[in-house]
Amino acid sequence: MQSIIQTVREALQGEEADYTSMRVNRAIVLLAIPMILEMAMESLFAVVDAFFVGKVGKGALATIGFTESVLTITYSLAFGVAMGATAIVARRWGEKDYAGARKSAGNAIVLGSLISVVLGIIGVIFAPDILSLMGAEQEVVESGSAYTRIMFGSQLIIMLLFLHNGIFRGAGNAAAAMKVLMIANGLNICLDPICIHGIGAWEGMGVTGAAVATTIGRTVGVLYQIYLLYFAGKTVRLKLTDLGIDQVLTKKLIQV
Repeated sequence: MQSIIQTVREALQGEEADYTSMRVNRAIVLLAIPMILEMAMESLFAVVDAFFVGKVGKGALATIGFTESVLTITYSLAFGVAMGATAIVARRWGEKDYAGARKSAGNAIVLGSLISVVLGIIGVIFAPDILSLMGAEQEVVESGSAYTRIMFGSQLIIMLLFLHNGIFRGAGNAAAAMKVLMIANGLNICLDPICIHGIGAWEGMGVTGAAVATTIGRTVGVLYQIYLLYFAGKTVRLKLTDLGIDQVLTKKLIQV
């Protein structure tokens, strides 16, 4: 029992370790615990938003439902690119090719950023049309377009959140990815009721406040990721020169 508690503690702390030199079962547990918690917390954004927005009205809740349904497609793209980054970085890291791991990570970041910027621009421009195509009533379209625009406008933040965490996992530091989402979700939970319902004399922004709170939480999470990746990383320590597009690496990333 003591050994199990110790293993769980080590998994949550995320201390640097060479997973290729330990027993497979132990390595799986050390990596799986923070990854499971990370995925659970990624889903928590929409759940928290729905909880607080539900008190505003059915129209506001419908806005979140319609928007999240479409965003799921972009989440899938972000998660797909992140999985590719995890696989490639993990292989280079296991080979002790740290320069190759950094270059692969930088290539994935640039590629994912370009994709997200294009998707974000389309979403911001056509936000009302997207809600209409999803079957939203005119009242929901008028009141929820701002929410949808902000959520689609934050595509770059969403992509980087997935990508950076994928790089952490590939380098064997799944706990860092978990801690990032703990910070992002903590801020979202604190800001949601304030931004949606207001505080004091301020009446809040309604459903739009949910998008603002979520985007702020995710942005702070990404800033913390950047700090870890570029300035204080115990695993991957990226340099600006690592950022770029390499045709061979891009092809491998897309194939994975």
